[in-house]
Amino acid sequence: MTASRPASRSAYARSGVDVGAGERAVELLRASVVATRRPEVLGGLGGFGSAIAVPARYREPVIVSSTDGVGTKTAIAAAMGRLDTIGIDLVAMCADDVVCTGAEPLAFLDYVAVGRLVPERVATLVAGIAEGCRLAGAALTGGETAEHPGLMADDDFDLAGFCTGIVERSRLLDGTAARAGDAIVGLASSGFHSNGYSLVRAVIAEHGLSLELPYGDALARGLGDAAAADMLAAEPERDGATLGDVLLTPTRIYARDVLAIRDGLDAAGHELRGAAHITGGGLPGNVPRALPEELAGRLDPAAWPIPSEMRLVATLAGIDDEELRATFNAGLGMILVVPAGAAGVAVELARGRGVDAWVVGAVAPAAELRVRYAEVAH
Repeated sequence: MTASRPASRSAYARSGVDVGAGERAVELLRASVVATRRPEVLGGLGGFGSAIAVPARYREPVIVSSTDGVGTKTAIAAAMGRLDTIGIDLVAMCADDVVCTGAEPLAFLDYVAVGRLVPERVATLVAGIAEGCRLAGAALTGGETAEHPGLMADDDFDLAGFCTGIVERSRLLDGTAARAGDAIVGLASSGFHSNGYSLVRAVIAEHGLSLELPYGDALARGLGDAAAADMLAAEPERDGATLGDVLLTPTRIYARDVLAIRDGLDAAGHELRGAAHITGGGLPGNVPRALPEELAGRLDPAAWPIPSEMRLVATLAGIDDEELRATFNAGLGMILVVPAGAAGVAVELARGRGVDAWVVGAVAPAAELRVRYAEVAH
């Protein structure tokens, strides 16, 4: 057998796997991948593994890794035939976890599974992943595309991502630095992010809402004309959007923002003591991850606005604000723990980067607070 020439794979093709389509997809997505390259990347596409050097500025580097998917938000993308943004969500879910340790996202790998491999569709998905990597500052160093005929329907797809970050050991955030009296600063989310879409989809189906329905009409149907008008006035970027457009709003990628805010705090003589990415479990499930066990967070829900789409789904689903905050991010995609005197600096640093932010609470001894978020005074 010669290894220099591809063998015929007609039998494999008859089983439903188009290897040639995979090869064409790689060529289509090559430019997107190359655009994310960092100086530390060694080699190119096509190897058995991706190699990346540790940046020279690190003296005692710690490697941080995270993996995640997008969940059932992919069903919204598939239903709308919009595959260009879901890759951003994938990167966000991984890179925003990594940065909570203080780590700089360095490299990203993706796994794309499809029922039938259409090169252009895969290239569009990966272009979105590459855009997410650009926003996070990570290099897209490799990935895998798998065709699963018979297991998945032709138009089905799923995504998984793997992010590697790096941080100086002395700069590692491990959830132990916060102190009683510290402030909790919340960074605005861009919407549902990639969490809670099983409930979102169930509510949409139950109430017969089309993804093509103008968003203002969806709000009016669920919340009434007056409330819908007020909410759209506060969110002018949603004017003219469909319900599906709003639900596909990409997850905000905070990685570069958090690192820049930390640098700004350092320059002002302050420190970042903790960070938490608000995903599954909402605020009560994630805020404690930035705090030592003996401390807890007291949040003031009146301190920040809840996005209109969350109000809409919560109303249609019949859930109260307590459950909303435990199911979705409630409008805060990331929280930062800083000394009380640094709260205003952190807010201004965030807003200076185009991310709205608020002082949303404080850290207190756990003994002074009830354990469940629902029982915290609000």
